[in-house]
Amino acid sequence: MSLTNASPEAVASAARSASFALATLPASARNDALQTIHDALAAARDDILAANARDLELARKAAADGSLSQALVSRLDLGKKGKWEDMLKGILDVKDLADPIGQVQMRTKLDDDLVMERVSCPIGVLLIIFEARPEVIANIASLAIKSGNAAILKGGKESTESFVAISQTISSALAATQVPNSAIQLVTTRDVIAQLLAQDRNIDLVIPRGSNDLVRYIKESTKIPVLGHADGLCSIYLTASADKNKALDAVVDSKTSYPAACNSVETLLVQDAALSTVFPGVAAALCSKGVSLRCDPPSKAAIAALSDLAVQDATPDDYDTEHLSLTIAIKTVASLDDAIAHINAHGSGHTDAILTSDPAEAERFMNEVDSAGVYWNASTRLADGMRYGFGTEVGISTNKIHARGPVGLEGLTIYKYKIRGDYQATAAYGEGEGKKPWKHEKMAL
Repeated sequence: MSLTNASPEAVASAARSASFALATLPASARNDALQTIHDALAAARDDILAANARDLELARKAAADGSLSQALVSRLDLGKKGKWEDMLKGILDVKDLADPIGQVQMRTKLDDDLVMERVSCPIGVLLIIFEARPEVIANIASLAIKSGNAAILKGGKESTESFVAISQTISSALAATQVPNSAIQLVTTRDVIAQLLAQDRNIDLVIPRGSNDLVRYIKESTKIPVLGHADGLCSIYLTASADKNKALDAVVDSKTSYPAACNSVETLLVQDAALSTVFPGVAAALCSKGVSLRCDPPSKAAIAALSDLAVQDATPDDYDTEHLSLTIAIKTVASLDDAIAHINAHGSGHTDAILTSDPAEAERFMNEVDSAGVYWNASTRLADGMRYGFGTEVGISTNKIHARGPVGLEGLTIYKYKIRGDYQATAAYGEGEGKKPWKHEKMAL
């Protein structure tokens, strides 16, 4: 990984050249590079966390005067809730995954001595633009190297100290491996995003990780395909048949385990029949964790007898808001149809869940809700590459083309068709006298 102040054109061109070299490296060389990066980061822990502490100090001052959101500060903290350990584990998890490159996905016999294969290959050059989260650098570097892609990273100014420290460590580590240093480049020059987004000849995919405004700006400002999501407006539908105690645990985890995460639940849809049974316990448990409830009239009335609950009246905007904090909007619905309709109208296509004991109801919810992740009796916080067994993730996509949901190694590959023949001419094939028919026989992989 190289820290660079070169022009965006030079950065993209160097990444393109490096991508060709990286794509030809054997899996053993790519895995050795990941192990070397892991060991170097582990050895540099104190220095990197010290740099992160300097970023945090400035960020908290900015949050105090209102120029930076508290959610961004939370995402910046590399030492919080085992984030450092998860970052290192993610590198080794990626290393231990099967090689995603060169996998034969299809083999067809077109004719004697004429065989076609579809084979997985790297996408090429990735541009990752992110805010805060310094662990993104290690995540992306690991996934890119393992999948044979070059990567250009542009981080936000709020995490400058952290990502410079991490990138310098990774750069030194890569110098001892077969991976070209320019395969992973960190751009530190300010105000270069627009110029990078114009490098459509050399950059194949843009992956934004940050605020809704950042993602929307990128999608509107480039010809390069964009993979990601603007909003993480996740919902849970709580039915009357849900297990009282288990539902409580799932909802509380979805909201409170990391409120600033994109997979944190933002809207709780409550079946009217559950207002007097399952819902009061869930509401009390949420409030005991410091969650503020934005309730519609029926849900507010259902918990009016409970004391010490932080309850406010919900507004229509609350059901279209990604709060990213200890706030949840609550809406009463009469049926599964109403819940599905609400989610498809107000959700962001990220992750949504139903809590019910009715399998048919659950299957219908999962089939009809149009989201990347649809869960039955599970926390929305499961939407994560590491939890899916992807090692780590480059991001979560709500796209419907190429990759959807947590994007790991498979989402960073594409495929090419290889044909091995014996000089056959296509003019010899077809229908009619003297023409040969295609065999199109499926062959074992």
